[in-house]
Amino acid sequence: MFNIQENLKNLPDCPGVYMHKDRLGNIIYVGKAVSLKNRVRQYFQSKKNMPPKVRSMVENIAEFEYITAGSEMEALILECNLIKKHRPKYNVLLRDDKTYPYIKITNEDYPRVIKTRQVKKDGGKYYGPYSDAGAVNKIVDLLNSSFALKRCTASEFPHDFRPCLNYHINQCRGICSGDVSREEYLEAIDGAREFLNGKNKKIIARLEEKMLEASEALEFENAAVCRDYIEAAKALTATQRVVMHQSKDIDIVIPAKGSEETHMVIFFVREGKLTGREVYELDAMPEADKSELVSAFINQHYSRFPGFPGEILLTSMPEDKEILEEYLSGLAGHRVKLTIPQKGEKKALVDLATRDVIEMIKTIDERTAASKERRYNLGMEIFDILREMGAVGGSYDGREFRVEAYDISNTNGVDTVGAMVVFEGLKAVKQDYRKFRVRTISGQDDYGAMREVLSRRFNRVFQGDEGFSVLPDIIFMDGGKGHVSAALEVVEASGFDIPVVGMAKDDKHRTRALIYRITGSEGEEYREIPLKGKSILFKYIGNIQEEVHRFAIEYHRKLRNKRVSVSVLEDINGIGPARRRALLEYFKSVDNIRNASLEELEEAPSMTAAAALNVWEFFHK
Repeated sequence: MFNIQENLKNLPDCPGVYMHKDRLGNIIYVGKAVSLKNRVRQYFQSKKNMPPKVRSMVENIAEFEYITAGSEMEALILECNLIKKHRPKYNVLLRDDKTYPYIKITNEDYPRVIKTRQVKKDGGKYYGPYSDAGAVNKIVDLLNSSFALKRCTASEFPHDFRPCLNYHINQCRGICSGDVSREEYLEAIDGAREFLNGKNKKIIARLEEKMLEASEALEFENAAVCRDYIEAAKALTATQRVVMHQSKDIDIVIPAKGSEETHMVIFFVREGKLTGREVYELDAMPEADKSELVSAFINQHYSRFPGFPGEILLTSMPEDKEILEEYLSGLAGHRVKLTIPQKGEKKALVDLATRDVIEMIKTIDERTAASKERRYNLGMEIFDILREMGAVGGSYDGREFRVEAYDISNTNGVDTVGAMVVFEGLKAVKQDYRKFRVRTISGQDDYGAMREVLSRRFNRVFQGDEGFSVLPDIIFMDGGKGHVSAALEVVEASGFDIPVVGMAKDDKHRTRALIYRITGSEGEEYREIPLKGKSILFKYIGNIQEEVHRFAIEYHRKLRNKRVSVSVLEDINGIGPARRRALLEYFKSVDNIRNASLEELEEAPSMTAAAALNVWEFFHK
């Protein structure tokens, strides 16, 4: 039994990180301290003056651990890492910890413009992060096309190297040809860099002109491409709203508490212009004050990438300002200041950003309320289904149900695969998707394949696999009575009590009803729940059915294409397993092998002149 009072006596008087745990051993809070002895003891003194959040946390502390550090800076870094790892309940957390895309100009003799989600200290220039990944893709394509930039990763080109298709259609300057000077190429890179710094008027004007010309020539597809490029350019480099007389790069960080959610908003000032805004959601207790929110956000957000400005403007100053500045300066490689401006241009920028946040929160609150209502209505309809099946009783408590959906895909019984997709409420939980290559069933036997897939899924639970540990509230099968029966056999044999329903389709391949089985005194009976008139549920079930079908089909096609590719090459004399693998890795597909010249085949790894001739003759004679 952990004795809190006895362990408090042993706390060292030095910097470190402490971790409070509940009765189940879960870490519920991580904090840093200049003196572990003084800081941790504060939690177990009188609760009268404690904020409600702290009082609630202390009531759940069953034990604590600590890690000593050599300095307050070390403690800050360790705290950040532990919060990201354990995501404790009572800490302020960045809810959406996905990595947003950046646009990168690489640090190479002939730099490239690429999209990346990883920021490294490699000398490259990073722009972002951006929340609109689609716009990033379009802008990277636009810059590469407009400036005819190098796209391949090769750094050395033999004297007989053949330029790729991009060179022949004037989409690349042809560095590999040796006819382009580095100075000329770097001028083009400077043009791309100017665009990413917000100077996009020339390119947008050129695109608008091309769009008009294409439209007048009735080339509407080309006009649409230009239109998409223009929209992407405007999305990534917002129009100038405020201009500073000094061309500075600054971030503005403002906390925003809505009626339901807590957010942190960053405004980007680049070369003196307010150019963009990103909104991040936080998991935080309602009682958390703004300075606490700002401190936690700065620590977690800026530790994810090194490229940020030397000044961050705030409306609420964290208590640990000095240590944060030191920490950020070490990450960035230059001095970083945290400032609350009192007058002048910077104050005007912060005031503008603050007004923008106030208006933004109104919209967010409206969206949040609408989303909450949709989630509640969907949960109610799923609850009604479970109640009709006899799986639940009482009244709906507002919870979101976890759904697993399954589908089988094959071609005439060949390359049979199973797919599992997961939804929690309206949201697809893609990190929990799973795919299965069916091993024990041959031929066209969907029911047998489904039994194997579900058996393997539940066996992974018994094996302690954390990736399968969370069980669903309900299982959806892409099919009717037979699929429901096959699934229930496995569920019941595994000892679980999980309701199973089938998604039955009409003649137009649209989901018309849910099918479930009940067992009564007169035996088993199948019943249907029509979806007509249930608009929310109808759309939700349709989305699930399309998603699980897509996921299964994609995996099946991947296996089928791989098998077909290998089987075609098996008929070529002198091409054994090793050369087949080498050819597919080098050319990526059978079509590319078929279209390759004899010389290109000879250059492929592990190929001889005789083997290359056999391949060429196989496809051409």
